[in-house]
Amino acid sequence: YEQERDERQDDRRDSGLDLGQNIGNFIRDLRRNAGVSLRQLADKAGVSNPYLSQVERGLRKPSAEVLQSIAGALRVSTPVMYLRAGLLDAKDREGVLAAIAADPDLTIAQKQSLSQIYETFRRENARGTSATVQEEPR
Repeated sequence: YEQERDERQDDRRDSGLDLGQNIGNFIRDLRRNAGVSLRQLADKAGVSNPYLSQVERGLRKPSAEVLQSIAGALRVSTPVMYLRAGLLDAKDREGVLAAIAADPDLTIAQKQSLSQIYETFRRENARGTSATVQEEPR
């Protein structure tokens, strides 16, 4: 009976019906790996302690704004958080951040590091491009 129940839970997760639970577990894992208490994360993210607890347990599905606040508080790329929450469509899932988030061989800490490095390079390149464009007209 337990195996059937576990398979049904896996099917729900795979079909996307359990996204709230998945994002909650993801946030809890990130928080624990960062060594931050539930109360500390709630304070940093600007949400209530009970609300964050409900999000982690899969009882509430946070908005994009709340996810962005939590991502910032945990120093995680917002797109990775959106991807895990199912807020990005299929087109967005094909990118580098999606590949990083989906890789089962990487730890959460490694995924965070790679995502942050990637986002930093993109920001630097965007700044470099705008600086080059401004310098060219002579």
